[in-house]
Amino acid sequence: MYLDIFEELVEILHKDYAGCLDKKGCDKPDLYCEKIKEIQKQKKMLDSDFVGIVRDYLLDFKDLHISFNYADKSKQSNKDVGFAVRRYKDTLYVVSNEKENRVKPGDAITALNDKSVPELVKVHSRQLMNAKAERENWNSILPLYDSIQLTNASGGCTTLELKEYEKDLFKGKYSLNELTRDTLLLTLTDFMDHNAISDLISKNEQLLTTHKNLIIDVRINKGGSDLAYFDLLPYLFEGEEINLNSFDEGTTMLTNCTTRNVELRIKLLKQAFSSIEDAATLSHINNLIKSLEENKNKGFVEIDFTGDDNSFLLKTKSGPEKVILLTDVYCGSSGDSFVETCKHSSKVTVVGRPTLGLNDYANVAVMGWENKFELWYPTSKLSVVDEGKGMNGIGIQPDIYIPWTPNHFEEDIDLKKALELLA
Repeated sequence: MYLDIFEELVEILHKDYAGCLDKKGCDKPDLYCEKIKEIQKQKKMLDSDFVGIVRDYLLDFKDLHISFNYADKSKQSNKDVGFAVRRYKDTLYVVSNEKENRVKPGDAITALNDKSVPELVKVHSRQLMNAKAERENWNSILPLYDSIQLTNASGGCTTLELKEYEKDLFKGKYSLNELTRDTLLLTLTDFMDHNAISDLISKNEQLLTTHKNLIIDVRINKGGSDLAYFDLLPYLFEGEEINLNSFDEGTTMLTNCTTRNVELRIKLLKQAFSSIEDAATLSHINNLIKSLEENKNKGFVEIDFTGDDNSFLLKTKSGPEKVILLTDVYCGSSGDSFVETCKHSSKVTVVGRPTLGLNDYANVAVMGWENKFELWYPTSKLSVVDEGKGMNGIGIQPDIYIPWTPNHFEEDIDLKKALELLA
């Protein structure tokens, strides 16, 4: 069973995956086939063995939109060490401690299981996927170790045995607050709840139209749907109307319309119907389904899912004179798209660090096997990838770059810079 699933998974990545042409030869499927066979010879293979092998294989594609999980969410790992870190030079710094109260933000970690941070960077280079320390993600690496060497703010050193904690389910935060008489702060941690974001914007229309300045914090934004932020855009641009399609001039999105991709994408789109109330959004989805069906088995094609040349014309509204966007590597997918779109506005200045940069390959399909496993993989790509201008591993660049350092524990340097610019 496992070998059959793996071979079909490889076929999908070689034929259906949006990066199948660009990343041809990047993987070594034969090596992993042999690993599966070897384990099956030695013992009865467990589902966990298989998931580990597949996930290791997928690292060669260097695409964070590809993932392999248990279909049953209750079997998916819900454990972590209770805190998160970020690397600066040869040290890991605790940046949050949701569960683990033995550490605090600002505490320094110099080793895991007696391995120094530079050693760990070499060992886990495939998982970290980045040459820049501030862009590395250590979340999946910390649970692999038993202990840490910790130095707290007062200089005390200790060795702590790591514990396992239940991860809390992510809860989106959408808030709009008045920072000063002239300045609002809008925080959007994702674009998953279209209705909640639309309600927030509509209920605060008076604030948005009467305040001179707006700071939008998307330093943590886990993405979702681009359509979820459309109601905000009219306040961020000047002129009578904005044509969102004009921002993509010279760039097209090519969808790999294999039979498998079309069927899987349509299945997901139809499942989304029940959770969407907005008529315009439902119309976009229906047009996309129609276009996918018309282009089934035609290879890479540009999909027209608007059904109307004017569908992305937005009437602008009276809004803030100046807008500052705070960004970081924890902003990806639709977060990338939002930042990229806003950069076309003369009112917007982007401050912070480059976003995650997930959108070279997007529009994910889900392939399942025996109600046990699921492969999530992108089915479309941006044409700029062929020109060597993709965002993978680079992200959307800020107008004003502020490197992350431990000084961020002392004060919110990004927000301070935003207020200076507005003043």
